[in-house]
Amino acid sequence: MSAAELHWFKSSYSSSSEPTDCVEVAVAPAAIHVRDSKSLGVTEAQLTVGMTTWTDFLTHISAAR
Repeated sequence: MSAAELHWFKSSYSSSSEPTDCVEVAVAPAAIHVRDSKSLGVTEAQLTVGMTTWTDFLTHISAAR
């Protein structure tokens, strides 16, 4: 799946009222894609991680709260 085909949404942890000041996430069948909304072009940098890595990350930040 190309970056242009991904459906990006604002992270629920982004509380800023500025639409370009948040983290956006896109879910694909085998991976999670994360980008800074200041980089809205589909060719801009994004972080892509596998589902296991994403789950481990969420577990870790939940435990840290």
